[in-house]
Amino acid sequence: MHLILASTSSYRRQLLERLQHPFDVVHPEVDETPLDGESGPQTAERLALAKARAVALHHPDALVIGSDQVAYAGDRRFGKPGTVDGAIAQLRQMRGQSVIFHTGVAVVHARTGTEDIEGVPTEVRFRDLDDAEIIRYVNAEHVLDCAGSAKSEGLGISLLDALSGDDPTALIGLLTWWVAGGARATLARIAASAEQVTAETGVEIAVVGFDAGTGMPRPKDYRDYPEEFIEGDFPLPDRE
Repeated sequence: MHLILASTSSYRRQLLERLQHPFDVVHPEVDETPLDGESGPQTAERLALAKARAVALHHPDALVIGSDQVAYAGDRRFGKPGTVDGAIAQLRQMRGQSVIFHTGVAVVHARTGTEDIEGVPTEVRFRDLDDAEIIRYVNAEHVLDCAGSAKSEGLGISLLDALSGDDPTALIGLLTWWVAGGARATLARIAASAEQVTAETGVEIAVVGFDAGTGMPRPKDYRDYPEEFIEGDFPLPDRE
């Protein structure tokens, strides 16, 4: 099945590549402004789903993965610093503190209306860093595009006292363990939904069983759809 990562993050792309399944990358057009009264976890999971839905709208037969992460401590949130001064300021705020990095991931298949979402918090306790140590780190590692201004997979691990979470890749920006297991469950649901639609309408859609070698659903080429099956929220692509 066609797999799409609804993110242009190089970090998420590298994590998904670990699963050794081909995929495309599509930038989702989504307003990432938090809603009034929304908690950090709620923001992360809502945006993960919004990103996946935005891309799935244009790729209804693909399995689309969306992800978002929010770092927070109490009422304070820590986004991407953008500048060296911003990174230094963030690390000064976080030194000696525990910060939660909540990663939300959604998987969407628009044609069958299948959606799954998962959220995992990672608690990170920063050492009581002095200013000189913070400045050395920011000058040594590129962190301007990292929420929280530290890379646990790099030199940033030296800034931390402890990490606690269910998925070691969550802090980098994608729940790779969940995607590996959850996506297979989602694919099985997609196949079941497709079979139900076929039974009710006589129209065969989306997938046509599982590949004996990989256990993954075999995709059905959209050009095989009957002309009359073009209703609903996600019309088929133009035929060549």
